[in-house]
Amino acid sequence: MSKIAEMKRKRVDAPKLITFLVVLALYVGVFILEQTVPQTSMLFTVLKKGATYALVAVSMNLCNGFTGIFSLGQAGFMLIGAYTYAILTIPTESRGVVYQYFNGGLVQFALPVVPAMIAAGVAALFFAFLIGLPVLRLKSDYLAIATLGFAEIIRAVLQWNTLGPLTNGSNILRMYPTFNSFNIVRPDGSTLYLSTTVCMLMAGVCIALIVLLIHSTYGRGMRAIKDDEIAAEAMGINLAYHKRLSFCVSSFFAGVGGAMLAMYQNTVQAKSFTTAMTYEILLIVVIGGIGSVTGSCLSSFLFVACSEWWLRFLDEKQMIGTWEVPLLRNGFRLVVFSVIIMIVVLFFRRGIMGTKELPDLFRRRTREAIK
Repeated sequence: MSKIAEMKRKRVDAPKLITFLVVLALYVGVFILEQTVPQTSMLFTVLKKGATYALVAVSMNLCNGFTGIFSLGQAGFMLIGAYTYAILTIPTESRGVVYQYFNGGLVQFALPVVPAMIAAGVAALFFAFLIGLPVLRLKSDYLAIATLGFAEIIRAVLQWNTLGPLTNGSNILRMYPTFNSFNIVRPDGSTLYLSTTVCMLMAGVCIALIVLLIHSTYGRGMRAIKDDEIAAEAMGINLAYHKRLSFCVSSFFAGVGGAMLAMYQNTVQAKSFTTAMTYEILLIVVIGGIGSVTGSCLSSFLFVACSEWWLRFLDEKQMIGTWEVPLLRNGFRLVVFSVIIMIVVLFFRRGIMGTKELPDLFRRRTREAIK
C-alpha cells in the first residue's frame, strides 16, 4: 500500500514541480536578458505590457471563466487603480508641477510603491462592492451592459474639473514612480536593470494568489455556480456571497493591474481607459481559453507581441527594388491582426489551452514515466 501511495504522490507532485522549475527558469531568463539586451528593445515593452495584461486577463477570467459572471467593467476598475496609485505616489515636491491648475492638489503626502498598489486594489474593490450589491442581481447580457456602463461613468467622473484637486481633472498625472524606478545604479556608474523582472514578479505573485483562490473551497464553490446555479444552491453554496467574492477579488486585481499599467505608461489620463481596452482583455481571455489561467497568460504575451511588435512592419511602405509592395500602409497591421484572430478562433474553438493548465501538459508524460 505504501508503494502505491508513493506512486500517487509522485504522480501529483511531479507536474507541479516541473511547472515551478519552468516558471523559475523563465524569470531567470528575463533577468539575464535584461542585463544583456539593450533597453530600447521592443522585447521589454512586450514583456511589461504582456505581464500587466496577463494579470488583468486572469482577474477577468476569475469572474467570467470560473464563476460565470459576464462582467465588462475591467477598464473602469483599472482606471480607479491607476488613478489611486498615481495620486498616492507623486512626490510632494512635484505636486505643484503636476497639479499646476489646482494649487498643488489635495493630497500632500506620498506612499511607497507596494502600499500604493495595495491601496489601488482596495479602491477598486470598494467600488466593486458598492455596484455589486445591485448589479450582481442581473444575469448575462444585462450584467455586462451594467458593468460596461459603470466603466464609462467612472471615466467621465474622473475627468470632472470639480474633482481636479484630487484627480487633476482632464489633465495627465505624471512624475510618480514607474518600473524604471527599480533600476539600481551602481557606484561605478553601471546599472542593474530590474524594471522588467520586477514587473513580471508583481504579476506573477498576484496571479499565484488568484490560483490559490481558485483551488480553495471558495474557488470550488465558484466553479460549481458556473456549472449549475440550482445544483450549487441545493448543495448549500451561498450564491450571492460567492458571486460577490469573485467580483470583488477580480476587481481588486484589476485595480492592481491598473496601477501596473500606470507604471508602464509613465502617465495616467482617463481618456485612454476606453471600452476598447475591456474588449482587448476579453479577447485575450477567449483566445487563451475561458477557464484557463495559463491560457490567459500565454495569450496576453502573444496578443501584445503581435499587435505591438511582430506586425509593425506592415504599417510601413516596403520596396523590393523599384517595386512598391501593395497594401502596406499605416493601419494595415490591424487588418492582418484581425484576420489572425479570426483564424485562431476558428481553429481553436475553446481557445489555445481550453480549460487546461500548465501542469496538465506534463501530467501525461509523468504518468507514462511512472508506469
